Amino acid sequence: MEYNGSQFDFTDIKWFRRLAIFNMMIKKVGQCAAVALLFSMAFATSAATSDELKLPNLGESSTSLFSADFEHQLGRAWLRIFRNQVSTMDDPLLYEYLEDLIYRLVIHSQLEDRRIELVVVDNPTINAFAVPGGVLGIHNGLMVHAQTEDELATVLSHELAHLSQRHFSRGVEFQKNQRPLNLAAMLAGFILMATAGGDAGMAALSAAQAAAQDSALRYSRGNEQEADRVGMLTLVEAGMDPHAAPVMFERMLQASRYFGSDRIPEFMRTHPLSESRIADARNRAREYPKQIRPTKLDYQLMRARVINSLAKTPEEAIQRFRGDLSGAPRSRKASRYGLVLALTDAGRTDEASLELDSIWSVNPTKLEYIIADAEVDMARNRPELAAKKLAAELKLSPGNHPLTMTYATALMENQQSHIAAEVLVEHSKKKPNDPALWYLLAEIQGLSGNIVGLHQARAEYFMLVGVLDQAEKQLTYALKLTGNDYLTTAKINHRLQNIATLREQMEM
Repeated sequence: MEYNGSQFDFTDIKWFRRLAIFNMMIKKVGQCAAVALLFSMAFATSAATSDELKLPNLGESSTSLFSADFEHQLGRAWLRIFRNQVSTMDDPLLYEYLEDLIYRLVIHSQLEDRRIELVVVDNPTINAFAVPGGVLGIHNGLMVHAQTEDELATVLSHELAHLSQRHFSRGVEFQKNQRPLNLAAMLAGFILMATAGGDAGMAALSAAQAAAQDSALRYSRGNEQEADRVGMLTLVEAGMDPHAAPVMFERMLQASRYFGSDRIPEFMRTHPLSESRIADARNRAREYPKQIRPTKLDYQLMRARVINSLAKTPEEAIQRFRGDLSGAPRSRKASRYGLVLALTDAGRTDEASLELDSIWSVNPTKLEYIIADAEVDMARNRPELAAKKLAAELKLSPGNHPLTMTYATALMENQQSHIAAEVLVEHSKKKPNDPALWYLLAEIQGLSGNIVGLHQARAEYFMLVGVLDQAEKQLTYALKLTGNDYLTTAKINHRLQNIATLREQMEM
């Protein structure tokens, strides 16, 4: 019988507590000590009986996967912990683009549970990962190395294949047949793989999945081959070029040779590449007609945003984009757009405005250019003009996330915090799981003098990043200030109950 997630009590398992302790140790003692701790956790958990851990009944091999609901809860708990461990990107334009690209891939994938949650890590390394329950993560550095949208889609499709083929659940079953289940070590391995480093994370997962190292390695390689094959099918079904797969794999292999053995890109540490694997991808791609796809401006604009954000200083970014424009960049418009962003960050707004005019006039409805123009206005200390322009655009595109977030920022800078708060409170109904939205709303509520709203927004932010004690404190502060506002009191009490449930799930 397949396990039903609704019948499983998270409060009865101990791995969340072990995982929380493990993650704190990563911060305090560093990667080597964390790995040692992970192995001690592995032995401790292996020694425990399944009765003690109250693990779900995995049943027969043909029906032994965790339910989709269980994996969903597992992934969201992991994401809360992860957000508190790493620096993530706060870029609504980038998120909107990536979510749209992922959606285009998901609808052509074999994924049945399509509740995907994206997290973008602010890290220049080549890395991407998928966590059970539909959490898909990428390091923004991956976009620097992926020259085209199809190349990026290759990596995303590969990660979606890991999810659609339920490699986590199948890995649990594989380990179950080798030795007692060690869910704690496996989940800790996912955290370590995406934070402390690829080698340590892969070692952790291998140790957790099987007593026999050779068997675990063969199983892992089988997963990678299956993800390559299924991922390429997704690419083809989505109308993208399957030949981008071997190109991207080759690019990553070359990067590993450039960086040397001590600085191998993280994606390759967790997804080992070889000449034979690239040849397999190339041969598989030949089974499909090559797609001649023009340069996708949307992707190149987002890539320029990432390059600008990863630069150490605005002046460094300015030199990078001017150097590109003096040569033959893949997209001159994107390079010029990146230059606009860098000049704005440097406070050189007159130059930024001139550069923006040269590309904006050709495409006046391009959202990236509209927001860049508003940011130039705000850098010129003219937030009222930016807010006016953005309000007009929102009438044409109501609810647009990047426009709304930029509009709220312009209103805040124009000392119209009350209006900005109304805008974001309404928008939060559409984007309730966006930590950046709640962070900005808390600041705006404070400026507007709405202290109850300030504490409520802070609580929502802390809940999303897994700091439940702080979330509870914020709601307790708010509760003391509600007076006779029974509706607000009821809402706060409901969220306090939600926190209690999350705490039981995470055992923190």
